[in-house]
Amino acid sequence: MRLLLVEDDVMVGKSLQRGLLQAGFSVDWVRDGRQAELALGHRLHDLAILDLGLPQVDGMQLLKTLRDRGDGMPVLIASARDTVRDKIAGLEAGADDYVLKPFDLDELIARVRALLRRHAGSGSPLLRCGALVLDPAKRVVSLDGHPIELSAREFGLLEALMLRPGTVISKEKLEESLYGWGEEIASNAVEVHVHNLRRKLGAERIRNVRGVGYRVSEV
Repeated sequence: MRLLLVEDDVMVGKSLQRGLLQAGFSVDWVRDGRQAELALGHRLHDLAILDLGLPQVDGMQLLKTLRDRGDGMPVLIASARDTVRDKIAGLEAGADDYVLKPFDLDELIARVRALLRRHAGSGSPLLRCGALVLDPAKRVVSLDGHPIELSAREFGLLEALMLRPGTVISKEKLEESLYGWGEEIASNAVEVHVHNLRRKLGAERIRNVRGVGYRVSEV
């Protein structure tokens, strides 16, 4: 899943980006409100982690702009503004969650995953499609109870499909979920990952809807 990190503190940003990458997310990091406005305008991300005290455009204004245009992307505020009034203001402006700095990285990652599940309409920490089970936190996949070894990209693609079971997702959207800014993407990258998943999970597990995209199937 592809995240937008909006954080002007370099030390915090580097640490958080590194931790999120290690947790399996693709992360684009911007350091001021103007860059964040441009990034949010492209609608490429599955979730935003938003600081409030930003240069150029305040985080609260960014959130208000996002919600005013009807964008329901999950937003997690990570801020040092610690009064009850600040928290209420952030949540009422449209944030889905609010964590205080300094925060525990593992807790923040767990909150990110919970928001992504909630946005996809699932309350379970495990993603299931028939006999196929994916654990985003432990980054393991099993089929009929047997563990399946996947590469990081294969896991990311399968997770994107299983978060929306039955939904056809375009090749372009899958690319956006898997790759961040500046990463080189081969023209057939998604097809290669799908081929490898079919080899490991069975040819019918990932269905192609010609001219539209891919979906995961219970078979």
